[in-house]
Amino acid sequence: MREIVLDTETTGFEPSEGDRIVEIGAIELHNHMPTGRTYHQYINPMRSMPAGAFEIHGIGPDLLDSPRPAEKGEVILKDKPVFADIAQAFVDFIGDAKLVIHNAAFDMKFLNAELGWLNRPLLPMDQALDTLAIARKKFPGSPASLDALCRRFGIDNSNRTLHGALLDSEILAEVYLELIGGRQPDLVLAGNQTAKTSTTGGSDWRPTPRPNPLGSKINAAEAEAHAAFVEKLGDNALWNKL
Repeated sequence: MREIVLDTETTGFEPSEGDRIVEIGAIELHNHMPTGRTYHQYINPMRSMPAGAFEIHGIGPDLLDSPRPAEKGEVILKDKPVFADIAQAFVDFIGDAKLVIHNAAFDMKFLNAELGWLNRPLLPMDQALDTLAIARKKFPGSPASLDALCRRFGIDNSNRTLHGALLDSEILAEVYLELIGGRQPDLVLAGNQTAKTSTTGGSDWRPTPRPNPLGSKINAAEAEAHAAFVEKLGDNALWNKL
């Protein structure tokens, strides 16, 4: 199974208001494992960069006629290709693979806007798998940003001082594997199948207790906030009876 973990950076929030994609980063997975193949492209949006967007991703505000050299960590896009020049290579890379995206509606909106302006076929929404929706379903009421999920799963994102499409894709790939059950979920499943056949002979298999309980996914700050909430409910709170 081929999947593409993907992220974009843009000039703003609405392509209908003239905002454009300025960076695409993508990581290829095969059977939930990184293959080492990546796609990364900066794109000249042929417009200026709003200060708010620049503060998020550090991609230079003076795109077309920059009066100064790029500063450390900053990218000037005036010499980068426009989307029309890279569209075919991008479409060829993703193919018909499932697109794993955090807040998929946002990125798909921009990708389809860019493709639509070129009269190219649009990407079907069901090709995208939204990790934000998965996280909210799995951890209802908890923060579900990429940074929050990194803290939950103990994933190092210390290099993420600014948003960058390829770095965010690499981090999201790790988060995605944790959301679907940890690294190498297919290998774990295969191992369980082997154990089932060798120990029971097949159809009589029954689940057994874990030899060691799973560790808590709740950090100290979350536990303290929950305790404060329960205290406000009074002595008859259901939580006090559990």
